Parts: sequence; C-alpha cells; structure tokens
Amino acid sequence: MAETLISAGVLARENDQSFITQGPVTVGAAIIGPTAKGPVEVPTVVTSYSDYQNVFGTSITSASNAYTYFTSVAAYNYFNNGGESLLVARVVTGSYAPAETVVYGSGSIAAVTFKTLSKGATMNSSSSLNSDGSMDSGSVDNVRWEVARRNVNTGTFDLLVRRGNDNTNDKSVLETWTDLSLDPFSANYVAKRVGDQSFTYAEDGTSYYLQTNGSYPVASKYIRVETVNATTPNYLDNAGAPKLAYTASIPFVASGGFDSATGTVKNGAKFYDAIDGTDTQGLTGGCYTKMINLLSNTDDYKFNILLTPGLYDAEYTSQVTSIISNTQQRGDNLYIMDLVKYGELLANVATAAGSRNTSYAASYWPWVQVMDPDLGKQIWVPASTVMGGVFAYNDSVSDPWFAPAGINRGGLGQVIRPERKLAQASRDTLYTSKVNPIASFPGTGVVVYGQKTLQTKASALDRVNVRRLLIAMKSYISQVAQNLVFEQNSTSTRNNFLAQVNPYLESIQQRQGLYAFRVIMDDSNNTADVIDRNQLVGQIYVQPTRTAEFIYLDFNITPTGAAFPA
Repeated sequence: MAETLISAGVLARENDQSFITQGPVTVGAAIIGPTAKGPVEVPTVVTSYSDYQNVFGTSITSASNAYTYFTSVAAYNYFNNGGESLLVARVVTGSYAPAETVVYGSGSIAAVTFKTLSKGATMNSSSSLNSDGSMDSGSVDNVRWEVARRNVNTGTFDLLVRRGNDNTNDKSVLETWTDLSLDPFSANYVAKRVGDQSFTYAEDGTSYYLQTNGSYPVASKYIRVETVNATTPNYLDNAGAPKLAYTASIPFVASGGFDSATGTVKNGAKFYDAIDGTDTQGLTGGCYTKMINLLSNTDDYKFNILLTPGLYDAEYTSQVTSIISNTQQRGDNLYIMDLVKYGELLANVATAAGSRNTSYAASYWPWVQVMDPDLGKQIWVPASTVMGGVFAYNDSVSDPWFAPAGINRGGLGQVIRPERKLAQASRDTLYTSKVNPIASFPGTGVVVYGQKTLQTKASALDRVNVRRLLIAMKSYISQVAQNLVFEQNSTSTRNNFLAQVNPYLESIQQRQGLYAFRVIMDDSNNTADVIDRNQLVGQIYVQPTRTAEFIYLDFNITPTGAAFPA
C-alpha cells in the first residue's frame, strides 16, 4: 500500500500501539523451609499440591509421632486458594547424600548407577525407623526400581520406577522407561533418556548460583543416572550378532530398592506450639543460609512473595536480615515475615516489629490453628503459613494492587481460630507497631485486618497494596526497557518504549491501581550529553490509589422539617 498521496485523496494508515511486551516469567510465591524429602539446594517449581507431595513428600514420622512441616501446610494453603506455581527451596541439617542403587549385568559387571533426586540423611541405609528419625526404604515417600524386558538382540531394557512401599504382587508404578540402551550413540541411551544432570551450590564471593554437572537434563521426577560403566558404541559383531561382552552388561530382569531417600526429624524435635528459638522443626537458622543466598539471584529465580514459615525474626535475626537485604536489592517481591514464636506476649510482638524498617516486608499476628492437610489433626502454625493463600486468592480475584485484607479478600476460612482473640485496643497496638492483625468477628469468621508494610516512615509505600503495585510496574517496565538495550538511542526507540508502557499503565489505571500517571522519555530528559554517555532516561510519575481503611460514619439527627445539607 502506498504511504503518500500523489493526487488528491484520503490515505488511511494504521499505527498499532496496542502491543504490550510479555512480562517476565514469574513464579507466584517462593518458600524456604524443611520438607519430608526432595532435592536439597535445588529450588524446584511445583504447580499443585499433589505435585508438591510427589516431589517433597507429606508427613514424616519420628519415634511414635507423625509430623507435618510448616512448609507443607503453607504449600497446601497457597494452592488451595488459587496459587498456580510455587518455588520450593528445601533446607536440611547434617549429611544429605542421595540414595543410590547399582544395577548389574552379569557377575560383577555394573551396568548403570541410579541416584534419587530426593536426598536423605546420614543413616540412609537403615531398614527401619531409628532414633534419628530417618524413614525406612519401604516408605511411601521413597522409591524402588525394576528392570524388565531385557532384549539382548537390541541391547535394550525397560526400567520401572515404583513406589517404595509397594510389592511385586501389587505394583505402584510411578514411571516407565522403555527400550533404554547403554550405547552412548543411541537415541535411547539411558543417560540421555532419564537424564544425568545434577546441581551443586556454588558462590564466587559476590553471587550465588547452581553449578551444572552432567550432560543431559533430567526427565525423571524421581531419579537420575550417575554413571554408565559398561558401554560400547558398537555392540554388534561382523555377523550382526550382539557381542557377548556387551550383552553380559545389559541389566538382568530384577528389582530392588534405593534405601532411604527421605529426610529426617531430629530426635526430640519440637513442632507446633512447642517450637522455640533453638529448634524450628529440626533445623537451626544457619541451615537456611545457602537457600537465602541462592534466591537472591534475580536472573534464575522470579517470584512475587517469599515465605519462611517458622523462621522468627526475634530468634533468627541474622537470617531474616539477610532475607530483607536480598528482597530490597531484588525489588521484585514482598517478604511475609514471622516475628515471634508461639505464645509470645503482644508487647514482644510490637518490640520485634519496631526493629525493622522496610516496605519490602510485612508481618501478621497471631499464630492460627488449622487442620493439618496430611494428618487430619488440628495444629498451630505461624501466620505466614496461611498468608500465602491470602495473597494467592487476592491475585486470583483482583490484582496485586488491591489490599489482601478485609472480608472480601482477606478471609481465612481455613483457620479454625487464632491463638488469641484481639480486641480493638490490641489491634490498635499492633497496627501502630506496623503489624497486621488477624482478627475474629462473630458471623464473619477469621479475617486479615491490616495491610501495612514494615516501613516506619508514613508514605504510600507503608501499605502492602502500593508496594505490590510498584513491584508489578517495575517488573513489567524493566522488561520492556531490557528489550531496548543496545538498540539505537533514537526517537524511534523512545516511541517504542512509550507505545508499550503507556497502554500498560492505562490498563492499571482502568483497573483501579492508579489515579494518574505520566511517562517522560523525550528530548527534555535525553539531552545530547545524556546520549553521548550511551544512556536512555525515562521518568515515570504515578499516583497510586489508596485503600479505605478508616471509615467514619456521622449519623446526624435533625428536627422534623429541617432541610438536609446539599
């Protein structure tokens, strides 16, 4: 189509400014905490509670008692209230090597070694429950293996991954891998099909990351290949028959276990209302350090809220300080922080909150009683355990810039009762101290009744909804800007930026997130000096909407016949 008119006429042109760049891929929430099993030092995304159970287990037994970790309760509440994806960073104490099994061919020839993705504890080889609380190899949360359909003509075999507590007559097959080969040049090479990659926590003094080992991504949900010991790229002789040396190494039809790949509960570990500052469900604060460091990496991990249920600020000050520092540097998430252990006085809650000053964290109190999702009993949990679900519900029915509080979006239907019923005076004390009360009202139930951040200075950012609005805007607009790095510093590039950012902010305004906004990226802030420094400058002005937290109703009684004010 012509772009100019030569003779008289009308030229209609389109200028599509509706395209909005896709924002960064984001996991809704991240949790750091202990689990019954699962990978250690490898943050893992799960997309449902059943997915969480498969990877990280459910309850764990120690002595004669069964326990469920706060992490599991938090995951359950998150998914049960609309959460879509969850990043779980498992923390442990002591030794946690993965369980392994060596699958043999003929005689002493080891064909292949498999290791569980889940890592256990020092006493992995124990066949029964021991004083350290490790689970046995036949538990529901462990796995076993079976080799089937050995074929010497093709040099292949099948591998079944089975649930740890099944039996030969009643198999519970979790995964089936068919026609696996020990030939590294085959498309069915066992290391290629199942995967042999593993990850090691690493740091270079300034950053933290996972070092990748192995060649092939792991496709199994339960195991990986460690080594293949008896391989040959040419297992057929000149007559086309399999060579004996090769066929002898093909695993025989057999089955076996991996010993224990689950975690442990420290002997005497205290749960629920008995936890104190030296024991958070079998762990100390130092166990969290590596995962705190790792989740500071914005390149590898994206999430908008962070939970560490049971890591109390009053008891684990240094770890909480590190988390807050990382959160502020990331600038893309809100930390839901627990202040004190169960049974603390309100005055101690206020004192603990007073030592913090950040808009990137929020705290809620008191503890609440919920139903254990795995054991079906009533348990006490810190507030962060259920707050992930509140934020998930808020975002599923509205937007991040709406307050996750009040009857409409702050209801805690899963809570049986709070640790104590807060009267107005107690709620006032908490709110003055930047702590969001969890209140109970007749006919209404248990409700989150505050949305303050831990920022001391009075400003728009002392509210959760405004902080989350800024997080959402910064994440999106930063991604738009990222796509312009190394582009020409020209009017066209500026217009490209404005054509994406302005519609985005307009959509937020239409959805009640902003009263007004203005974006400036033109010659006024991109002078010749700025351009010569290879800089592109944009200024974004926003007026965030506020919530109605304090409602005053004046009832005026007038004489009969009196005129009402206009």
